[in-house]
Amino acid sequence: MKVTVIGGAGNVGATCAQILANKEVVEEIWLCDVAEGVAKGKGLDMYESMPIFNASTKIFGTKDYADTANSDIIVITAGIARKPGMSRDDLLKINSGIVSSCAEQAVKYSPNAFFVIVSNPLDVMTYVAIQKTKLPRNKVIGMAGILDTARYRTFLSMELGISVKDIHALVLGGHGDTMVPLPRYTTVNGIPVTDLIEKDKLDAICERTANGGGEIVKYLQTGSAWYAPGTAAAQIVEAIVKNQKRLLPCTVLLDGEYGYKNVCVGVPIIIGKNGVEKIVELKLDKDEKALFDKSAQHVEKTIKEAMELVG
Repeated sequence: MKVTVIGGAGNVGATCAQILANKEVVEEIWLCDVAEGVAKGKGLDMYESMPIFNASTKIFGTKDYADTANSDIIVITAGIARKPGMSRDDLLKINSGIVSSCAEQAVKYSPNAFFVIVSNPLDVMTYVAIQKTKLPRNKVIGMAGILDTARYRTFLSMELGISVKDIHALVLGGHGDTMVPLPRYTTVNGIPVTDLIEKDKLDAICERTANGGGEIVKYLQTGSAWYAPGTAAAQIVEAIVKNQKRLLPCTVLLDGEYGYKNVCVGVPIIIGKNGVEKIVELKLDKDEKALFDKSAQHVEKTIKEAMELVG
């Protein structure tokens, strides 16, 4: 199996590649980036770490898409990162053009590949990638829900003093301030989280989750998160390669599910060797549905803006 990470010279892409390499998820990884020297340098550095991990993954760097030919999975992390005061939507104009170009070139050399999208604004970039690759919706997956849920579980763990391993949760909707954490579907080894945390504290955790990326941007000042996003992208790749049938919240193109068509938004899906194998429709209550609708409609509006930019 061969995986290409476009934007692999960046922090998110390199993190994704390193995790896949360490775990020997695939045999060969290519870091493709306009910063060719950085891609080659990071690729060689990772390759040289394989004996220490007792792993046999091969890692290379390039800026030539021809080197990525016949990739089984393409991960797109390319684009500019947020800076303090910027929203994910502020990245729309620049990243729409970058992701469009990357998707078109990648699919030219790897027409049968699955695509995993990480670039922001995530839901919109997933839609752009589908339009530019013209692939069926099961082959293009946005990473966001896994990351948002990981942050939610982390904050719950901090509050409860309980291992993250025992916290099971879902965050749906768009990857941004309108994302929808679902306390009703959140449990600690089967115990409803609402039985363990008071409502005001739980509401504060949900708000912190929605602003999780921005919190890190404020600390870093010069960039945005990369360890958790890169790890989340690697989890999707592994689920496809190993046919794990994982139920994970990811961004996909809806076709009537949850009452929406032709919009990419985060929902629970089952991921296996065929990519998106099933979209799971939860029975949302009135308040949850209202929040989901607000999020999905914001994404719809932003998709229209993006498509006017890229055509």
